[in-house]
Amino acid sequence: MERLLAPTDRLLAERYPGDDGSRQPVHTVYVPGDRYTPALPDEWGAAALAAVSAQGGMPAVVRLLGAPDDLVADVAARAEAKLRAEPIEDLRLDFEDGYGDRGDVTEDADVRRSAEHILAAVERGSAPAHIGIRFKSLEVPTRGRGIRSLDLFLATLLEGGELPPGLRLTLPKVTTAGQVEAMARLCERFEQHYGLPEGRLRFEVQVETPQLVLGPDGTSPLPAAIHAGRGRVSGLHYGTYDYSASLGIAAAYQSMEHPAADHAKSVMQVAAAQTGVRVSDGSTNLLPVGDAEAVRASWRQSARLTRRSLERGFYQGWDLHPAQLVPRFVANILFYREGFVPAATRLRDDAEGAGGVVLDEPATVRALAAFVVRAAACGAVSADEVTDAAGADLATLMARAHPRLATDEETP
Repeated sequence: MERLLAPTDRLLAERYPGDDGSRQPVHTVYVPGDRYTPALPDEWGAAALAAVSAQGGMPAVVRLLGAPDDLVADVAARAEAKLRAEPIEDLRLDFEDGYGDRGDVTEDADVRRSAEHILAAVERGSAPAHIGIRFKSLEVPTRGRGIRSLDLFLATLLEGGELPPGLRLTLPKVTTAGQVEAMARLCERFEQHYGLPEGRLRFEVQVETPQLVLGPDGTSPLPAAIHAGRGRVSGLHYGTYDYSASLGIAAAYQSMEHPAADHAKSVMQVAAAQTGVRVSDGSTNLLPVGDAEAVRASWRQSARLTRRSLERGFYQGWDLHPAQLVPRFVANILFYREGFVPAATRLRDDAEGAGGVVLDEPATVRALAAFVVRAAACGAVSADEVTDAAGADLATLMARAHPRLATDEETP
């Protein structure tokens, strides 16, 4: 029996290792690569707070976005603290659609300058926890330019000694598993060329073409694409507008909640399940600009879409404007504050064998523990609150959320 199942055991261990337990950012902010400076996160936080002030202050905004009266003060305080302390969790310097084609001389200079700014931000402690580049795709017209920008970006960063620990690379407009395999080989070549440890370079795949969701043989290439990356694929990011446009959906109806979007994201979710690859929702292009009512309408929509994503298991999305940080953080904090006490109570009941009104399966207990860990990571609850309510500290809950990791650590 052991010999018969050995291939299955290897498959599950190698291709479905589960989540690594590291913090997943609640968002990725995209800015044109030439606009980044080390001061940008603080500038975005200040702009978001100014937008809040113009709307009557954070409590008024939190109430506008649907918080019940008993949570308004708490959510407002946490959201404001978040905007002051960590306005951007993950930042992508865009040299693709948000940058365009400006010629090799200009792009070379902008890529190098952006990497130098990252080094300066890391040195002064102002870099976001995760930061990186979206270079041009591996499609024929942009392939050479994309690889050139990535190479120059890495070379410039390495002039500072080593790569930032939170480095992120984003591969856009992927159409086939072959492009993912090619990107994995490219990362391997870069590692060899620059003397980097094997596996140091990983990348996100943007799901924004129909060919990657459904291939010519009638099956989805997404699972094959993940495994073609040989462990280097770190995330699948949904591209709302490229994907919608490629299906011929009219511009007025292109949305994160269109049925076509939900289908693509469901395929992403199933393909990535248990592989350790994170999934991210896309963006809304209704920006919070204009008069006061236009800003409020944008915030209400953003908060609603963020909550919708969270309820569907997409814990990350894209932000494109400083004021979009407001509904992003408010919606996340409110989501976790509302669910924290019930989740913590169920975890305590399960650990104590007390039995409650819900009989939870082990898989659900893992999900409950992961929920509480995410709540703490985004600032919705404190470590002390977790211990008091769940009867266990965050380290214990992390082990319950990811028991395989705990087992691996104990294995000599």
